[in-house]
Amino acid sequence: MLFYTTLFLAFLYFKIARVYKKEEAQNKTMLIQNIIVAFAVVVLFAYGFTHEVWYEVLLVSYLYFILAALVVAAVQLGIFIDGKPFIKISHLYKSLALLGMLISFADVYLWGI
Repeated sequence: MLFYTTLFLAFLYFKIARVYKKEEAQNKTMLIQNIIVAFAVVVLFAYGFTHEVWYEVLLVSYLYFILAALVVAAVQLGIFIDGKPFIKISHLYKSLALLGMLISFADVYLWGI
């Protein structure tokens, strides 16, 4: 179950990072963070293909790809409660570091390092 949760968080991370890259200025810290998380996602997929059935990993990856895109699009359009935005895209930008840490630590936990 941790593998699939981490897989969803990985797709969510990169959807948010793509929007961040389009809307904000480029900086080296985000580039380094994205490279570290990309390496963690490659390791996550390696774990998935060695410990899970390969077609389940591909199917769930496709579904999570779509779901993450819908979540980010919903936040970009706006989720309002009583006329005030509930979640702003800036909240998602601030959560990128936490998501990256969760993905990396989940990889370490899954591999048992």
